[in-house]
Amino acid sequence: MAEDRINLEQSTVLLVDDTPQALDMLGSIFQGFGVKEQIKRPSAVEAVKLLQQRPVDLIVIDCGDPEMDGYAFTRWLRRETPAPMRYTPVILVTGHASQSKVQEGRDCGVSFVITKPLTPAVLLKRILWLAGDEREFVECETYVGPDRGVRNFGPPVGMAGRRKGDLSAHIGHAVEENMDQADIDMLLKPQRVSL
Repeated sequence: MAEDRINLEQSTVLLVDDTPQALDMLGSIFQGFGVKEQIKRPSAVEAVKLLQQRPVDLIVIDCGDPEMDGYAFTRWLRRETPAPMRYTPVILVTGHASQSKVQEGRDCGVSFVITKPLTPAVLLKRILWLAGDEREFVECETYVGPDRGVRNFGPPVGMAGRRKGDLSAHIGHAVEENMDQADIDMLLKPQRVSL
C-alpha cells in the first residue's frame, strides 16, 4: 500500500457545510490526512467570497445548502472563475444519492459525489483517485468540468475499484431511490466513446 501514499500537508482544503457538526467531522478527517490548512465555511455563499480572494487545492461541499446548493456552487466555480481556479477538484457530499441528483452533480462539473455517512477510507480513496486522474477538462457552452465522454478508463492505474458493500445507509426520506456508492462511481467514471 506504500504506493497509495500522498502528502496532503501542504494542501489547502475548503470544507463547506451548513451543519457545524459536519464541518467538525470533515475537519477531523482532513486533520487525520495531514492537511494543515483547512478553511471551513458554513455556506456556499461564504465559500464564493473566499474563493474571490484566494485559491484552494480541493473543495468538499455538502449539496444541501439552503442559500446556494453544491450544484449551483460548482456551476459558478466552473463557469465564473478564471483558470486555474475553475479546475479545482470538487467533491460533493450528499445524503440523498438518487440517480437524478448524482447526474446533476456530474452535469454541473463535480469531480466526485460521495454519500453520507462518509468514511475516511472512501474520502481518501477519492482524493487518491483525483491525484492520479488524467481526464481532460472540458470547457464548452453546455458543460465545464472533468471529461465525462471517456468511458471504461476505470480508476487510475494501480487503484482497485470500489467494493459494492462499502457504504450502505439511508438518510431521511428520498423522493426517489438512493443509488449505491458503486453505482455513483460507475455513473461518474470516465467513458471512452468512439466518434
